[in-house]
Amino acid sequence: MCRITGFWDLNYKQNYPLQDTLVAMRDSLQHGGPDSAGDYVNKELALGLGHRRLSILDLSPAGKQPMFLEEWVLVFNGEIYNFVEIRKKLELEGCQFATGTDTEVILKAFKTWGKKMVHEFRGFFAFVIFNQRTETLTVCRDRIGVKPLFWYWKDGLFMFASELKAFHEHPVFNKTINQQAVSLYLQQGYIPYPHCIFQHAHKLPAGAYLELDKQQAVKIEKYWDVQEVYANSSVRTDSEADLEAELEQVLTESFELRMVADVPVGAFLSGGIDSSIVTALLQKKQGRQLKTFTIGFHEEEYNEAKQAKAVAKHLGTEHHELYCTEQDFEQVIPLLPEMYDEPFGDSSGIPTYLVAKMAREQVKVGLSSDGGDEIFGGYTKYEVTQNFYPKIKRIPSFVRAMLKGGSGLVNPLWLERNSSKLPVLKNYKNISNKFPKLVNALGAKDTLDFFNISSTYIAQKDLKRLHRPYQNRYETNLSIADKRLISYLGMVDIDTYLEGDIMTKVDRATMAVALEGREPFLDHKIIEFAMQLPDDLKIKGKDTKYLLRKILYKHVPKELIERPKQGFSIPIQKWLLSSLKEPLLSIKSDQDFFNTFQLESKEVQQIIDNFVQQRTYINPHFIWFLYTLHQWYNRWIK
Repeated sequence: MCRITGFWDLNYKQNYPLQDTLVAMRDSLQHGGPDSAGDYVNKELALGLGHRRLSILDLSPAGKQPMFLEEWVLVFNGEIYNFVEIRKKLELEGCQFATGTDTEVILKAFKTWGKKMVHEFRGFFAFVIFNQRTETLTVCRDRIGVKPLFWYWKDGLFMFASELKAFHEHPVFNKTINQQAVSLYLQQGYIPYPHCIFQHAHKLPAGAYLELDKQQAVKIEKYWDVQEVYANSSVRTDSEADLEAELEQVLTESFELRMVADVPVGAFLSGGIDSSIVTALLQKKQGRQLKTFTIGFHEEEYNEAKQAKAVAKHLGTEHHELYCTEQDFEQVIPLLPEMYDEPFGDSSGIPTYLVAKMAREQVKVGLSSDGGDEIFGGYTKYEVTQNFYPKIKRIPSFVRAMLKGGSGLVNPLWLERNSSKLPVLKNYKNISNKFPKLVNALGAKDTLDFFNISSTYIAQKDLKRLHRPYQNRYETNLSIADKRLISYLGMVDIDTYLEGDIMTKVDRATMAVALEGREPFLDHKIIEFAMQLPDDLKIKGKDTKYLLRKILYKHVPKELIERPKQGFSIPIQKWLLSSLKEPLLSIKSDQDFFNTFQLESKEVQQIIDNFVQQRTYINPHFIWFLYTLHQWYNRWIK
């Protein structure tokens, strides 16, 4: 894994130095590629490609980038896990290889097969290829959007980068804010593709190519789309036992591919279903102990370390754990605007950074088990949408409005404190976060609207008072297929939350410490298989991720796993009311901040006051979004 950046100024006016600008852009990404650096500059075309390397495969200088082949120049971030298999196919077509890298395989595959080569790839990647003869630039991003790829286009200047911070090193970069992206951020705490916080910058969609030529024609085309996968899939009618056996084979093969490396590999282990099944299937196949890593909290309500340690002991891994204090977390907070150089409000980025930092002391590759919830039906909101919305939509609208008004009087913090005494709530975590979403969703007009509302942190009417340029969270023309509601909801999350939040979190946190974070579940073969599963093999009764559980319990005792879903939760409300209270209150008097993001100052001031004085319930996650947006503004705009 590496970091890449570059530009092509088709309207260059000799107004800045090409080489110095490229080097500044490239080296702003040094944290993600500390092992070496390279660049290519074509002064005649005012074009440059830059690369920072984190050596994982073929550690010799032969893997240096940019890499050249005849008229082609390549910079590449990521890994092609099945590159050995592809290399053999290319050798049968007459190709010869001088290195042991997947980078060379990409170049020779492009020469041999053109853009269709990407259908052979299994991995995560973002790469840029420049053809010096035809003077065309080809940019590509992996199917799921695991690896980031930003691009910028204004007045003939095209730029690309793994992280936005590289653009700030270009003297012509325009920082006009994209207000639609601000709307999305305030709703959910992240900005999904193709949107970007800057008006003239974008994220290349997952599973897409971008092409640019000298005529300044920018063309984007998808080569893989999770919506198409859903639309073209049908429910398998095989027996449950046969589907279980086949899924275990698909998982094992995909997980093993993620072990390809010339450096040590380890795994993050929380003791939950996803990380435990990755660890179990890999440990079963490994000839040596797999290294596993967990961070723990001294506050029991946030601590998963005990369960992770028990799972690790059962599987026989070489387990490492680190207990973190509140001071450990607070020391990370000032780093967040630099690490996440686009507004990012997922507070679990803090523990993710800490576990990555711990793992980097012993390994150079870390396996993070994200995607299992989206692919196999693991989120509470899927269960709620499936079980409650059909009942809600039968209630007359005026009755729903009354229920919504009455429920709005219930303090979610009271529910959180008393959930263990209420039978309907005792098996759920984070009630204070989930209950207001459910209340807002009472007014939903259809299933997708219900799901979108339950995925946001502020009601639409409240957001419109706060920030007027409103942007809908997600829209699709796809209808919900019979027995495939859970797959449909997972498709929505793969297209939004997984790429925009989870992949952003893991990529930035791991690359900040020069650790390659790999995602065993995010193989397109796993997703394509799972899209064919009926809903009752994803959620059955009270069991989410039903088929995954069945496979896991063959390797790990059920009693070591069964507990309410927790995740990387941290006490942000406590921090915002104590150590972060002063910087939070400072937002109220920052008129330039309000103007930059077109926020209604009186509304923001009232929300902050209500939160700090505990007059009424304000979702602390939304306050965290405001806080991190302000911190980002101070670092990158002010």
